[in-house]
Amino acid sequence: MLKSLFNWKVLVNLVLAVAVFVGLVWLTFRWLEYHTNHGQEIPVPNVVNKSVYDAIKILDDAGLEYEVDSFKYDPKYRPFQVLQVYPSPGSRVKDGRAIQLKVNPRTWAKVEVPDVINKYSGLAFQRLDQVGLKVGDTIFEPSIQKDAVLRILYKGNAVKPRTKLPRFSIVDVVIGSGPMRNISIPNVVGLTVKEARAVIARSLFEVGLVEHEDGGKDESDIVYYQDPAAGDARDQGMQMDLWASKKTPAELSAKIEQLNSIYRMKVDSSLPPLHYDEIPAYDEPVYESAPPPAPAPRREAPKEPAKTETKPAATTEKPKAEAKPKASTTGNNTNAASSSNTGNNKTTTTAQQPAQKPKAKKVVVE
Repeated sequence: MLKSLFNWKVLVNLVLAVAVFVGLVWLTFRWLEYHTNHGQEIPVPNVVNKSVYDAIKILDDAGLEYEVDSFKYDPKYRPFQVLQVYPSPGSRVKDGRAIQLKVNPRTWAKVEVPDVINKYSGLAFQRLDQVGLKVGDTIFEPSIQKDAVLRILYKGNAVKPRTKLPRFSIVDVVIGSGPMRNISIPNVVGLTVKEARAVIARSLFEVGLVEHEDGGKDESDIVYYQDPAAGDARDQGMQMDLWASKKTPAELSAKIEQLNSIYRMKVDSSLPPLHYDEIPAYDEPVYESAPPPAPAPRREAPKEPAKTETKPAATTEKPKAEAKPKASTTGNNTNAASSSNTGNNKTTTTAQQPAQKPKAKKVVVE
């Protein structure tokens, strides 16, 4: 075994194998150096704050590739201004290396209008704010969908959901304010079904049942009957049923009479006359008013007794002492009588003045 290993033929084969392996490795690295331009590096030019058009021209002259990526819009910088470069300026790269350019876009990035049609206005406002759209004017329009979003307007034009608009754009929202009340029903008898649909839509109503006499669906049939009748008042959004035929309304008078008996029934809303029973009138009791109080009696001063002159008697007898006059009670009796006639329980007290004593007269005796 060892003798065969050290045979010259074996050694030659081993040397040839090693030489072939080394040659292959050398050729591989040489091919890689040639293919990758090993040792041929190009410095990255500084194109920051330049226009993207100028930056692309500079990279093309340097033999470098480029990739442009729109950066977040910043109003402090010019549109299409290069904000970042990767690899950084001054670093060395090989020929053909792609340089990434972060460019300030012309305006905000576009966003999709969310689908908020027929949604509650409060939720719609939140959704619009989340995607970056600002609500400008809120327009209310009569509709049976109260507080629901009917349309979204951008610069006065209606936009559909998923339409892309610049971020932070101002949009106007049309919201339903509720149905209108007591709208007059239009007259569509004599019109085609197609024309009647347009008239009903303009009058803020909806088309309900459309019955064709021949069972078809021809929009050119003439409307010969409608319900509700023309001139009636209904709320917005109410349905109008139509009967159409290829015949004229004059030819369908019997059918119209039959429909009138069903949909135009007259309801007697008159009330019987009311009968009122007369109630005998009773005389109200008359209450006598209390008699007015009697006027207070006047106080009269007590009368003095009349003075009487006495003629002297022609006698020589001594005159007797004159009797003292009694106090007059006339005033007291009058007051008592008047107080008893008033009918009141009040008692009046009158101060009695003391009786004046008459002065003694001198009697001259001759």
